[in-house]
Amino acid sequence: MQRVRQFAAHLTARVDPAEEADARRLLVGRTWHLFASMPVADRRHALDVAARLRAAGHADPDLLAAALLHDVAKGGRVRLWHRVAGVLVEAVSPWLLERIASPAPRSWRYPFHLYLHHDRLSADQAEAAGASRRTVGFLRRTLTDSGDAQLARALQAADDAS
Repeated sequence: MQRVRQFAAHLTARVDPAEEADARRLLVGRTWHLFASMPVADRRHALDVAARLRAAGHADPDLLAAALLHDVAKGGRVRLWHRVAGVLVEAVSPWLLERIASPAPRSWRYPFHLYLHHDRLSADQAEAAGASRRTVGFLRRTLTDSGDAQLARALQAADDAS
């Protein structure tokens, strides 16, 4: 049922200018341009993840920035049909999805590579755009401080629920 809700949300996604202005205040350097370049459905999802974190009482700016940037690597290459196919194939045969995915950017199979590895690739893009070390740590899930590790789990839970 969650995947059906995600599908419907993807089709009907809208972003309010006030929400984008709030995101602009959180994102530093060129990270705003990463966020702004995302398709509207991905921006909507990122804003929903950040809103879930805020609703749970989290106001850490690095965590919220990570919420806004966590899917940036999907960009315009991962279309809705890639996402649906990725979910279905991954559910039936994760090894097959790995075999289908190709790291060659010109390949028709590249979007499946992005689907599988967008977390690491999003972290790389955020780092290159000037995101804080902590924001990048949230994206890579490499933070060792127990408080930050707990926040990283909250980010993952908000993403899973959105």
